[in-house]
Amino acid sequence: MPVITISREIYSEGSSIGEKVAEALDYHFVDKGTMEKVIAMHSIVQFNEVYKTEPGFWTRFDDMRDTTIKFLKQVILALAHHGAMVIVGRGAFAVLGAFADVLNVRVQAPFKVRVRRVMDQEKMAASGRAEALLTECDRERDLFVKSFFDISWHDATTASAFDLVINTDKVPPDMAVTWIIQAVRALKETPSKRDLTTASIEVDPALTSAVSEVLGCDVTHE
Repeated sequence: MPVITISREIYSEGSSIGEKVAEALDYHFVDKGTMEKVIAMHSIVQFNEVYKTEPGFWTRFDDMRDTTIKFLKQVILALAHHGAMVIVGRGAFAVLGAFADVLNVRVQAPFKVRVRRVMDQEKMAASGRAEALLTECDRERDLFVKSFFDISWHDATTASAFDLVINTDKVPPDMAVTWIIQAVRALKETPSKRDLTTASIEVDPALTSAVSEVLGCDVTHE
């Protein structure tokens, strides 16, 4: 079954869209918390700390960096191999971009629109606080993708890696959910010239077991 990755700007409503898509398709929903559980089962460094660390940290801990990057990719591949999956964030689009049965979605909104959403949702009266929060969050996310995958989330070349780009300033969330579901169904029905699919991914049995335990599902969806 096709896998969906959703890369989103903070306050673009990408996470809630992903949850609704997963619910509608009866898919597993995977976010950073899910991956942290898998990583914790393998005694890897706290992912939340890695995510927020400056690149300079890695110059002092190259071995740990390489191990963490390799393991994160293995986790994403293992999740994709399990199938029936909506994976939000963690650069999954960069790991799974070559697979024919993966739909890579990007959800975004203009900065000013996201500032307004921050102010509304977090009850902030000052736009300056909201702008500072967004700027820092955007910086952290771009830093993560650069550190782990050597690409910039905001680069035009990176944007071309997505199959569907949705601007939630103009496309309501419910419509975005419908579009993604329709795209997944079309993906299932349309033969691809690429032979590489997630079913061909080789996964370490221990990691397969960890993923199944965290998801509470022993079935590999094909």
